[in-house]
Amino acid sequence: MGSTNGDAPVARSKSRSDSISQKSDDSQTAADFLREQMQLEAEAREALPYSIEHCTKPLGPLRQNVFACLTCNPPPEDPSVPYLAAGVCYACSVQCHGEHTLVEIFAKRTFTCDCGTTRFPESSPCNLRINPATNTKGGVHSEEPNPNNKYNQNFRNRFCGCECDYDPFQQKGTMFQCLGLGTHETGGCGEDWWHPGCVVGLGPKWFENMSDEKKVKMEEKEPVTNGALPTISEDAEVPDQTGDAAANGNAEDEEDDDPPPPPGFPAEDDFEAFLCYRCVEANPWIKRYAGTPGFLPAVYSKPTETTEPAPAPVSGESAPNGDSKKRKASPDSDIESQTSKRPRSELAASPEPPSTSATTTATKPCKLTTLPPAPSSTTTPFSLFLKSDFRDHLCHCPACFPLLAPHPQLLEEEETYEPPVSEDGDGASQQNPGSSTGGGSLYERGESALRNVDRVRAIEGVMAYQHLKDKLMPFFQQFAESKQVISAEDVKAYFAKLRGDDEAIREAAARAEREGGGGGSGEGDHRKEERGC
Repeated sequence: MGSTNGDAPVARSKSRSDSISQKSDDSQTAADFLREQMQLEAEAREALPYSIEHCTKPLGPLRQNVFACLTCNPPPEDPSVPYLAAGVCYACSVQCHGEHTLVEIFAKRTFTCDCGTTRFPESSPCNLRINPATNTKGGVHSEEPNPNNKYNQNFRNRFCGCECDYDPFQQKGTMFQCLGLGTHETGGCGEDWWHPGCVVGLGPKWFENMSDEKKVKMEEKEPVTNGALPTISEDAEVPDQTGDAAANGNAEDEEDDDPPPPPGFPAEDDFEAFLCYRCVEANPWIKRYAGTPGFLPAVYSKPTETTEPAPAPVSGESAPNGDSKKRKASPDSDIESQTSKRPRSELAASPEPPSTSATTTATKPCKLTTLPPAPSSTTTPFSLFLKSDFRDHLCHCPACFPLLAPHPQLLEEEETYEPPVSEDGDGASQQNPGSSTGGGSLYERGESALRNVDRVRAIEGVMAYQHLKDKLMPFFQQFAESKQVISAEDVKAYFAKLRGDDEAIREAAARAEREGGGGGSGEGDHRKEERGC
């Protein structure tokens, strides 16, 4: 019996220690909290590098990255039902819809932010613009949207000619954005994103539906671009002695998840942009350029159609290699870079596009008269893939220029608006010392607010702090005397009691009763279960 009685306190003591250990895992000091907060803010700045302080609506129509909010403006299940689509700018996607379900549509031309307009409910105001009624920032709603905004199925989270719902966690492979020569209303696609398989008429899951034997043959066939030899990786033959073998293996596994380009789809390095078959059909005059300098041969939207060979090279230009395949997309590249395959700095070596004024005033012969006829197929639509210098080869004669004028993207390369980069230390605490909003860390904003508070508020704050201190002292004292660690549940329950939350008081009383009757072990287990619920 003596042995039994002697062991019991040891067991309870061990259980109490485990309980305290479990609680201490959830506790943190003020310094720990600030350090964790600053780390989270640093990660947020890396993921969202641009300033999120200003809505772009006052800037008017821009080519900018657009987001659709499915929480504030959910599309109907039936795609045939009319839908009041809406898009928001980068800053509003974070500041006004940061906790909502968003669709990243990427760049759309001549688009004005819809946040705070009648395309959204009044319960979803813009938090960044100045409210003219109150002359304060935020609470802007029911403003008139820009009537010139154009919307397509992307705002419903539908993409490509297959009209699939895009899921970034399930989607495999690379999608390409059409340059766009028409809106949805005029028969074009409105700068839609396309699967390579859908461009050539094989569908988005052409590779998944292929037999294993054919998959192996396609994966073993190394693409050759512009006559270059296949690249041989030495990583597979030489053992990695730097400790990065696991990382290299993971990257290769991620790359292997992407399907290879479908048969008939051009090599990615061979084109700069592309026009989908819908935009080509809506502008049949551009069909004459297929296979001519600056353009690759027509790529038909049905796999049974035979692609016509490219004409003989003109003016020393090498004929495009139509049999080359697009290399696999790098796992580190994001989808935004696929609209432009190379940085703008690399395009500087290309000849400047001819001046609009010079080409319209000078009398020049029509280039179309020297081009071969359009591809003979009249039943199967085709897409056009454009080289980086395609603008130099477009005809600007008085008869052809009116066809180009409605499409400024054919006359010169477009600039996409980017908000200013948000740098460390450029927040409100330094730009505007009197403001506690804007940039800077949470800690810096708090310091700024304390430095600039007026005397009356400062006195009221000190009095409120003293009152709260008097309330909390007995609460902290009981834990100090029992050498227990204060858990988050203890603090929440006590503050609920201070607020007069009857339900919280009852829950706290029931918890105390259970803990008092169940011993230390029950206390630790119960708290752990609550945290997991």
